Amino acid sequence: MGIKVVPRYGKSFKDKLYLPAIAGGMKTTFKHFVKNFKDIDNLKTMAYPEVQPTDLNERYRGVHRLTKHENNTEKCVACFMCATACPADCIFIEAEERFDGYDEKRPKEFKIDLLECVFCGYCVEACPCDAIRMDTGIFSFTSSKREDFVLDKKALMANERSKDLNNG
Repeated sequence: MGIKVVPRYGKSFKDKLYLPAIAGGMKTTFKHFVKNFKDIDNLKTMAYPEVQPTDLNERYRGVHRLTKHENNTEKCVACFMCATACPADCIFIEAEERFDGYDEKRPKEFKIDLLECVFCGYCVEACPCDAIRMDTGIFSFTSSKREDFVLDKKALMANERSKDLNNG
């Protein structure tokens, strides 16, 4: 067997100090600082939350919503496909029998924990009834209590599709 010897670089005292690399990095940072300081109007920043993003397209995944039939009942049939597909295990469903003639069952309880959600969209892809979507356009969700980040069925059905994303 042939053994290949690979030479190791950085053995000199100058390389071990890392000072030239640090100086090079500081030089690049200082060049950007001077350039941005001279032309402040050309900076690519926005004053969030006063200025909201306008570049959201229809594929943007925001906070979830449950879709409804024409009579405002949920389309969800409590098949548990979304909860099964969820890698974060943040969807909790409790089913009950349905007597309104649409389907056999519906969710008695449907909760999504937004603090555990990774917003991957697998729940939307897995849903056979197109009952769950992530097209609300809500991208910032703040609160001071953890309980506010757990959205129940009522809150999910109250979320509407974003008007900005409707034009896409």
